[in-house]
Amino acid sequence: MRYLLHWGVTLILGVAAGAAAAGDGPAQVEITWMSMANMHYQAGALGILTDGYFSRIPEGEFFGGGGGLAWTQHAHKPEVAQVRAVLESLGGPERVNLLLTGHSHWDHAFDTSTWWHLTGAPILGPQSTCLEVQADRVPASACRALWGGEALVLAPGISLRVVRWNHSGDPAINPEQHTPRELSAPPVPDAAGALRAGVAEDFPNGGGNRGFLFVVDGPRGRYAWFYQNSASAVDLDSPIVLDDIDYGAPIVNLEHALREAGLDRVDLWIGTGGAAVARQVVPVIRPRAYLPIHWDGLFEPFRAGMPWRFSDPELEVFLEEQGIELLRPGQFMDRWVIDQTGVKRLPDDSAKALLGFPPRAAVKPRPR
Repeated sequence: MRYLLHWGVTLILGVAAGAAAAGDGPAQVEITWMSMANMHYQAGALGILTDGYFSRIPEGEFFGGGGGLAWTQHAHKPEVAQVRAVLESLGGPERVNLLLTGHSHWDHAFDTSTWWHLTGAPILGPQSTCLEVQADRVPASACRALWGGEALVLAPGISLRVVRWNHSGDPAINPEQHTPRELSAPPVPDAAGALRAGVAEDFPNGGGNRGFLFVVDGPRGRYAWFYQNSASAVDLDSPIVLDDIDYGAPIVNLEHALREAGLDRVDLWIGTGGAAVARQVVPVIRPRAYLPIHWDGLFEPFRAGMPWRFSDPELEVFLEEQGIELLRPGQFMDRWVIDQTGVKRLPDDSAKALLGFPPRAAVKPRPR
């Protein structure tokens, strides 16, 4: 069995090699939760979009497998107008300079090619994401595959470490969703250019998942946040093995990333997985605040706004016991600002107004 780590690899986006130095990063970064696992970060002139799934494929289209998401009744195409509306609410193409995907399931990567066509921003994500976008006329050179362990310089004072991670579920219950799987060639669209969105079809998980550790060396100090858009407590401490290559255990990979970044904690954890995952992740990253993502369903219409309020009593109790602030979402397009002093909510609701959302969602608890 081979072992693979990529520590020390550097990618420069838009700056000369060696230009980054301590204190060169922005004083603060604006963070927008846009729905599901979709995030936008504005770090000075650098705008980073993570996942960016705004099309909604109906629930009835999916069937089969342990999680009911393996296959689809029909092929589908992205809802370009929906993606364009979100881009305009962010301020236009100049606000998106980098596209990230944590993993390659449809509810994370289905719209990535559309974002590229609208912005031309480079794509970073699993090999499967790079192959998926090629099926929609994106050149191979526009996407770089991430394997885990990369240390990337995104702009002066802004770095990103890629953490090889796992996907939610259990290999004994829903292997087609959870077990690491990568595409080996671009999927073949139908005559209309549509793809099959099932997790056992054109959109596998991409070899598990990728977490992203962002570090900013600003003029008044350093601050950092960790993002992961799925996780399973079942094997978070077990190595991810794919094609006889050992990519390391997710929690160990996270420990490596923090150590390499010179961190003993982060200011913010943006994540999902509930209390079972939090009990394993919190001792490693010791976050000051937590923003829950990917709790608001897979199929509810985006333009209807947040469908129900966030509620996870077991997780909320654990966070309180650990002294971690819960950033409770109130509506799609909620915004915060992070700097060396922590995270604060921003009141600006211009993006919500452009998309037709009220500042706060009038929602009921999630149906059981």
